[in-house]
Amino acid sequence: MTHKLGVAIVGCGFMGRRHMLGFNALHKAGKLEGEVVALLDINRETANKLAEETFELMGVRPKVYTSLNELLQDSAVEAIDIVTDPRTHHTIAIQAMEAGRHVLCEKPLSLTIKTGQMMVAAAERTGMTLATAENYRRGGANRVARAVLESGMLGKLHLMVELWAGGDDSIIISKWRHMKDTGAIGLDMSIHYADIIEYYVGPVERVWGRGIIAEPVRYTQDRSESIIPTGEDSLFASMQTTDGIDVQYTYLPSGLGKRYQQRSLHGTKGSMTVPPDRSDGETVVHLGDRELKGEELIKELAALGTHVNINEVTKAVLGPDGTGGKGAAWADVDAGYLAVEIADFIDAIKNKGAPEVDGMGGLRALAIVYAILESGIAQREVSVAEVLSGKLHAYQDEIDAAMERKK
Repeated sequence: MTHKLGVAIVGCGFMGRRHMLGFNALHKAGKLEGEVVALLDINRETANKLAEETFELMGVRPKVYTSLNELLQDSAVEAIDIVTDPRTHHTIAIQAMEAGRHVLCEKPLSLTIKTGQMMVAAAERTGMTLATAENYRRGGANRVARAVLESGMLGKLHLMVELWAGGDDSIIISKWRHMKDTGAIGLDMSIHYADIIEYYVGPVERVWGRGIIAEPVRYTQDRSESIIPTGEDSLFASMQTTDGIDVQYTYLPSGLGKRYQQRSLHGTKGSMTVPPDRSDGETVVHLGDRELKGEELIKELAALGTHVNINEVTKAVLGPDGTGGKGAAWADVDAGYLAVEIADFIDAIKNKGAPEVDGMGGLRALAIVYAILESGIAQREVSVAEVLSGKLHAYQDEIDAAMERKK
């Protein structure tokens, strides 16, 4: 394939625009091996607005569609990038793959394990590429941290801590992200961290945890409106990987005061702290009295024969260290992260390879989060395998039933 891959963005709201800016980051850097040829949204005005912005930034105005059937009749569309309400991910993706289109799907891959299994099965049946849009792992700090773990610098690893605590009673991003049947924020954000956990320390095997609604009423920023959440905004868990590494997980976007964030790993020879995602902080390793970071840490990794996975695309959109640079605007860094995942998806199609996070990778992250929620209902330790297989699904039954009613 020597031509530019024709991609359609499906969903032109908040996330759709962010993905378009990811394509634009690649365009500006001269690394875009595809082209946004079409946009789809049920609201034509929303799609037209994004089409105009795409033209202003990249010089080509995508065609606009309001029907998936019509979009899939366009031969210029070879792949789709799904950034819609999670309830619709599986129906859009399956129809597209059955029509011979490759699919990049925003996380969560699906809203339940049952619908995610359907997506993975469709990819296997049709031979189409199915990728999950997981962007946190693409940042330079996480790439360096992964290299540190691969090098064995920390010795035998015992513990990973992933913590976010602190917030307020404001609506986070959008109202629907607080409702169980549309993918509550506790699930939505924990998907990111589940992917990071497995990226760092391998497959999670066992989970003990629960979810809660920490803020029973949430308000708009101006306090003029309120909602009653039906889905968990907070999750707590103890996990263990197949290699016997323990993971302590907390996501609690509630409680006025200081916000605490921690990503740390602890082994027999040392420890490591990793800065917040999409920030310009540095990964820091402590080996006894030694503190390694920046160029000194990279040199130490090189001496151990370990490569840091900051590829040429990442350098082009996020700079040589993959962070975007000191003081970079959040929007530019966000676009860079998304650009890397988009480039990976296009490369997988062009070279007939596997994307870094495929459908099963996205489904595993979802299974880890649901294992936390299922554990809270079952009041016992839960294996990821029994959730991933569909054997344990009590928490998800209400969501699956709601989606079935909407057919």
